[in-house]
Amino acid sequence: MATEACVTKEPKGLGFFERYLTVWVLLCIGGGILLGKVAPGFARSLDGMSVVVDGAPVVSIPIAVCLFLMMYPIMVKIDFGEVIQAGKTVKPVGLTLFVNWAVKPFTMYAISVLFLGVLFRGFIGADAVDLVKMPLGLNLPVGATYGAGTVVLSDGIPMLQVPLWRSYLAGCILLGIAPCTAMVLVWGYLARGNDGHTLVMVAINSLTMLVLYGVLGGFLLGVGRLPVPWQALVLSIAVYVALPLVAGYVSRRLIVSTKGEPWFRERFLHVLTPVTIVALLLTLVLLFSFKGEVILANPLTILWIAVPLFVQTVLIFALTYGLARWFGLSYRDAAPTAMIGASNHFEVAIATAVMLFGLSSGAALATVVGVLIEVPVMLMLVRICLRTQGWFRGERVSA
Repeated sequence: MATEACVTKEPKGLGFFERYLTVWVLLCIGGGILLGKVAPGFARSLDGMSVVVDGAPVVSIPIAVCLFLMMYPIMVKIDFGEVIQAGKTVKPVGLTLFVNWAVKPFTMYAISVLFLGVLFRGFIGADAVDLVKMPLGLNLPVGATYGAGTVVLSDGIPMLQVPLWRSYLAGCILLGIAPCTAMVLVWGYLARGNDGHTLVMVAINSLTMLVLYGVLGGFLLGVGRLPVPWQALVLSIAVYVALPLVAGYVSRRLIVSTKGEPWFRERFLHVLTPVTIVALLLTLVLLFSFKGEVILANPLTILWIAVPLFVQTVLIFALTYGLARWFGLSYRDAAPTAMIGASNHFEVAIATAVMLFGLSSGAALATVVGVLIEVPVMLMLVRICLRTQGWFRGERVSA
């Protein structure tokens, strides 16, 4: 069994920031909308501080800093030296990888198209449009078409005008191909699952994303007739996954070798604990400072996006939980396996949406809705797990 820890610090339940994450997100929505009304040029000025390629802004420097700070605390906790040894639990690891990469991206696409493109399209606005970034390196004249978009000028910059529901679809796709945030460690712990398996899968998913995130993202965006910015996809993986992963690995080794494991675990990680959430909230304020007009004009926008995300989360949980029981897994392995499948790595999804489509895009807004529903939905699934322990073989774990 995978008993070695791949993450240095075991979760002890929801901390202050994590416990009230939904409240903080709601406050950021209000704060961002207010900022957009009071100082409409502030967020746009910050986003204008960008790395420019061929005259087009590619990486917003302030957002890149915030998003790096979201990812680094997650990566520095992972001890990749234990992954190979702990990953020998074939059934739960294999089931998790299968659901995360062979099932989840495609069900997310299908569910999102059904709700956003069919059932809710009239509510979103059949003719409503969104402006997204041109794919890196793509030079098309104004009026040209690319996928479902048309090239237009916005403040003198070429942009793609796409149907608004497709922009939301892009954000849902990016969530669907980003499996399990480090917060899944908390969900597995609260469900009294096997911490070893949960820790292993956080590490393995971080590595797997380096290969599969761009491939699946490009494929599904292409199927959805959305921009397929391959260069930007690769760049986003490098900036928001590989860079913090390497920085976490190097700094972890350096700190442990100079200060020792106890200092790293008890002092350094303690300081980092709120950094991810604070950086996330700062990013959300900027996002909603741009999207405030859309939300005020149609306050049910968040609901239309939240419904398919909720359905997807519950479906993947039920499928994985049922397969775990069918394969004869113990409850302690089944619970975190289902949690990992249901949870999303919303930090990576937000970062990629901002880089690919822009801070003010509907795609970025859709990934933020994923954050909004994460805590209440996952806590609901934790309670379901605790009440169904008797469905699985092995001893009952005290709740």
